Amino acid sequence: MFLGSDEGARVNTIFVSLLASCQLHGIEPWAYLRDLFCLIPSWPASRVLELAPAFWKETLEKQDTQQRLAANVFRAVTLVDHAPTL
Repeated sequence: MFLGSDEGARVNTIFVSLLASCQLHGIEPWAYLRDLFCLIPSWPASRVLELAPAFWKETLEKQDTQQRLAANVFRAVTLVDHAPTL
């Protein structure tokens, strides 16, 4: 009704469900989304379920995951403190 289209409603439902799943599993949602978007382009399709909130904590502990995140320049930029200096 307030999302503009059926497709907008579908996308909204997916994101709300994803964020609720993060909360259910004790995961900070914005950090999860940041890391998820950094990993998806190079993540093997055969391992996609490892990126689900239910398995996220285990996936994040793996050396392979840490190496992929450390090598991602976009993640490094978002981790920089953007507080103004006085």
